[in-house]
Amino acid sequence: MTYPLVDWVSIQALLWLLGLSTLIVLGLKIWRWLRQQRVQQRSVVDRVNYLLPQTQCGQCGYPGCLPYAREICRGESINKCPPGGTETIVRLAKLLNRAPSPLNPAHGEFKSFAVAAIREAECVGCTKCIQACPIDAIIGGSKLMHTVIEKECSGCDLCVEPCPVDCIDMLAISSPATFEWTLPSTVIGAYSKLDSAL
Repeated sequence: MTYPLVDWVSIQALLWLLGLSTLIVLGLKIWRWLRQQRVQQRSVVDRVNYLLPQTQCGQCGYPGCLPYAREICRGESINKCPPGGTETIVRLAKLLNRAPSPLNPAHGEFKSFAVAAIREAECVGCTKCIQACPIDAIIGGSKLMHTVIEKECSGCDLCVEPCPVDCIDMLAISSPATFEWTLPSTVIGAYSKLDSAL
């Protein structure tokens, strides 16, 4: 009995394995590329968010600074943040390689940084200011006096309007340097590693 020189079944199986392994390698390369793109996008969103003033005031039309940062990275205008003012617009324009534009007056006007202060003797303890504060800088209980944690207050001004007895004032801070946030060294190190990798 003679055997054929070419075993077509083995060759067909070998070709199937070769094709399958090629697809797996290609799929892994595409997955790695997409993952890298997502990390780079997340890095840009984090940087834009870092440049925003973190007041969570909603004057830009978004519920906080992070949602606005995400939309800026998708092409939204960079001039909708009154608390950040011109300085933030210029920094964002430099980061994103866009032309700076003046602050959009439809979203408000720039004001110097101020913190909320409750005139405690007049406070009736309604808790409306606590509910309005996006960063939980106001403490107190129902029918008890409330107070503002000055170091936590972002100056968003959202607590003033709901107060039924008008006992909240926005007090200007003489040195805006107290409002600066610094990134932890681990985050700065991560950004420098990312920059060197790109």
